[in-house]
Amino acid sequence: MASAQLMLQNIIYKKRNFVYAFVRHRLFVLCKQSLIRVQSAEGIKRIEISPKSNLKQLYDSVQSALKVDGFGLFKERSFVNELQASGTQLVGTTLKHGDMLFLKQMAGTSSRRASTAAMENVAFNRTTKQINEKSNSSSMRPSLDVIEDEVDQHLLKSDGTIKRERDSKLCHHNANGRCVHCSPLEPYDENYLKEQNIKHLAFHSYIRKQTSGMDHGKYFVFDDINCRIKPGCREHPPWPKGICSKCQPSAITLNRQTYRHVDNVMFENTKIVERFLNYWRTTGHQRMGYLYGTYEPHTDVPLGIRAKVAAIYEPPQESSRDSINLCTDEGAEDVEAVANALGLKKIGWIFTDLLTDDASAGTVKQIRGIETHFLTAQECITAGELQNRHPNPCKYASNGIFGSKFVTICVTGDQTKQVHMEGYAVSAQCMALVRDNCLIPTKDAPELGYVRESTDKQYVPDVFYKEKDQYGNEVQRLARPLPVEYLLVDVPASTPLQPQYTFTEYDKRQPFPIENRYIDGQLQDFNALSSYLSAWAQEEFLDSISDFHLLIYLYKMDMIPMRQHMGPLLEAVRTKSPNRAADFKSEEVWKLLESLVQASSTGGGTTSYPSGAATSAGNAGADAMDLDASTWTFSANSPVRSLFKAIPKVSSENVGSIRHFKCNCDPSVPFLEKPSCVFSKSALLHHWGAIPIIIFTVIGFSLEVLYTIRLAFTRDDVWYTKGPAACEVVETRRGYPPPIRKMLVYNQKYENDEKLLEALQGNTSGPE
Repeated sequence: MASAQLMLQNIIYKKRNFVYAFVRHRLFVLCKQSLIRVQSAEGIKRIEISPKSNLKQLYDSVQSALKVDGFGLFKERSFVNELQASGTQLVGTTLKHGDMLFLKQMAGTSSRRASTAAMENVAFNRTTKQINEKSNSSSMRPSLDVIEDEVDQHLLKSDGTIKRERDSKLCHHNANGRCVHCSPLEPYDENYLKEQNIKHLAFHSYIRKQTSGMDHGKYFVFDDINCRIKPGCREHPPWPKGICSKCQPSAITLNRQTYRHVDNVMFENTKIVERFLNYWRTTGHQRMGYLYGTYEPHTDVPLGIRAKVAAIYEPPQESSRDSINLCTDEGAEDVEAVANALGLKKIGWIFTDLLTDDASAGTVKQIRGIETHFLTAQECITAGELQNRHPNPCKYASNGIFGSKFVTICVTGDQTKQVHMEGYAVSAQCMALVRDNCLIPTKDAPELGYVRESTDKQYVPDVFYKEKDQYGNEVQRLARPLPVEYLLVDVPASTPLQPQYTFTEYDKRQPFPIENRYIDGQLQDFNALSSYLSAWAQEEFLDSISDFHLLIYLYKMDMIPMRQHMGPLLEAVRTKSPNRAADFKSEEVWKLLESLVQASSTGGGTTSYPSGAATSAGNAGADAMDLDASTWTFSANSPVRSLFKAIPKVSSENVGSIRHFKCNCDPSVPFLEKPSCVFSKSALLHHWGAIPIIIFTVIGFSLEVLYTIRLAFTRDDVWYTKGPAACEVVETRRGYPPPIRKMLVYNQKYENDEKLLEALQGNTSGPE
């Protein structure tokens, strides 16, 4: 027995026996791994895996071994407890050597589906915890994590009730008592709203109405409208191969929204709109701009909010008489930075839709109204997109945001053919349809929208709206097409009786040009800046600098780094503090700008700096440049020297002015120049777009000439001389080839016409 053990030891531990060394190493490796059996529809598969591996590696091993995807591993045949593909849980702590796992096919990939299931479990536990916390509390508490706007915080704390005076006829109590005739009304009282002709509830009045009653709105919450399939459903393959009631979005029935987030839009003064309309008056093209201002309580509506417009920013755009095309705004972040420093925010957008009716009378055509449309479907989609970009933070919303305070202002003609403003906002249902890409405009009817139909790439729920038929019955119709009136909420727009001015009130002075207006006299450049600042006195610095468009131009100026130093200036404009403005005026960066302005302009504000617009106009000429000769002389270190690099060198004949000047270059004829400005290499490279056209034209003309020559030498039925169609040379005998009179005979394709043969011989069959 002992000898047998010694023989086994020698076999296993023999140093130079490589075969047995490999078998021994393989035996030790197998002892360190676990064998897991996986049962699927195709049978049982054995998986070898280390006990130190995690469950995610187990899923990867099963996927590579069985060549399947979208599956789950369970310990029981009933598929109850699923093993999650966790990266922290080890195989050795969950499974034992020889355990059986059961595989079940599911929708989605294994890793995504497992992570979704884990998220669902976490969400379920979190929801259960929240429900338990809510059940312990007596009333529903809004979320404290959401930071609402200042006006919302103010209205949330206010009483909001409508005060009524004591009625001398109906009230029979003392001065300290109250009765049904003089007690305060709730902000959502229907009779009061009808008496005051208030069409919609304020948003906070709507919240007060929903949270009133015995339960105090314990379960009230603004749910987000979802038009997309819920991801992560494991009951079926993904769309379009399958869908179920759990992941399918519910059908939407459009209702007119009874509340609105903003109850009034007030422009501080009429000059804001007048400056905006000057572009249409000058060019006849439509214009669009963003409204910047603040939100404040609106006393005319219980718990109402008013949007107060202080300025209009016009982004880069290409407009015509009938359309507006917005371009990419590279300076949008700079505008937002200036507005935030001034205490302003983007609160809406405005656009024009004006057509002149009688220019002498100053009237415009009425395009919009109850008989046509208020907003087109494309404008509603644009408004919905902008409102989605500027959501309203709300503590009563399930996701922290609901609706939007962003308003839409349309400047158009009214019934009296005068220019007036109409304010709108789209409903929360329209915002959801636009966000999920379900709403599109129609081609021929601007007042109708259209809800997309479901495709393989996107599932669109059914959208309905209700209307009355010809018999007065309320019927439900599919929103294909959809009247956009179901998506709109009216918002009155007005101006106060006493004008208000956040920025400078221009009386007789010319205001600073508005940005992105590429027309003569309205360009923003250093020439305009010099003319504008030269028209103000030194003590009027704060008034001169209090212009929204000027501050944006200074903030984006590249010639002088003003951006890093404009914080005190913007604070001085916001607080209207002359002392802070004077402190900024004494800084070096502003002194440098003043020196540039003084060097580039003469007394009285007459500008001399040649801007790009003045150069391209071509009619300024030498008569517009009556400047002293010393104005054009600068030292080598002067900062103004770089401003005049584009000015051609002139040799003045008169020392006092440059009215009479001659250029350093001699006049020449363009075609006779050496090198020619038309046929030189540089000119051809400059107009490289015409080279392919010239090449194609030359090749086509050459081929046409060659084809014509080929016909002339080969085809016997084609002649370019006088009298080529002689009837006597036509062969009328059957079976005889026609006589060839050309040099080459390989291109003969004609046949004798039967009518011609009948005319020559009388018998189309030829002689017998």
